[in-house]
Amino acid sequence: MLAIKKNLFNLNLITNLYNVRNAGLKYFAPPIKYDDFQPAERAKLRVMEKVPQYPSNLRPPKMQKRLRLMRGPELVHNTLLHKQYGIIATGGGRLRWGHYEMIRNTIGRKIDVNRMIATWRVPPPWQPVTKKGQGQRMGGGKGPIDHYVTPIRSGRVIVEISGKCEYAEVEPMLRQVAHILPFKAEAVSEDILKEKLIMEEEMEKSNTNLFAMKYVIQNNLNGCHRWLSPVDHKWFGKYL
Repeated sequence: MLAIKKNLFNLNLITNLYNVRNAGLKYFAPPIKYDDFQPAERAKLRVMEKVPQYPSNLRPPKMQKRLRLMRGPELVHNTLLHKQYGIIATGGGRLRWGHYEMIRNTIGRKIDVNRMIATWRVPPPWQPVTKKGQGQRMGGGKGPIDHYVTPIRSGRVIVEISGKCEYAEVEPMLRQVAHILPFKAEAVSEDILKEKLIMEEEMEKSNTNLFAMKYVIQNNLNGCHRWLSPVDHKWFGKYL
């Protein structure tokens, strides 16, 4: 009986030793340094003009639709100047003055002005859009100017947010704004943009399909030139 009791006591000691929780040291990543951050006089987005200002002796000019201003990729304003966070368009479209106010109010309510700065990357509405009144007969010339818009191409940066903040803090407000815009857009950071470029290059290098869209269009397979548009010849079906 004594031997059995000793064995049970030893088993209890061993199980208790294994069940003891060891409190070890935890290693956290070092905090991000924001040495280059300088507070601005105006941290929030400014109010955009609803109508462009023309001289008093000049009649506001009318304009054609110019759909080419919304087609294709953006070649100039497609990178983040402050190398932090922003909203980038993934499709073409137009911004009206109401969209500017939606962006300004949404970001202005949620931004921390003490350590964040919001910056516009698009000009105010400048392209006139005409519209005739309801019930008018056809003819009679071009209608009056109804409102002004700003054409946006795919890859254009709409707004930027910089300062002493991380992506997890600004992502909810940027995603909310991008969801309401009249074209496809997404919230991005500098790291996300770099990863996208690397993935696109890798996909082009690792593509083993010889019959890609570019090859098909350039070689006129099945006589596709008969029904393709000039835009397809230029962008190879990537941009509508």
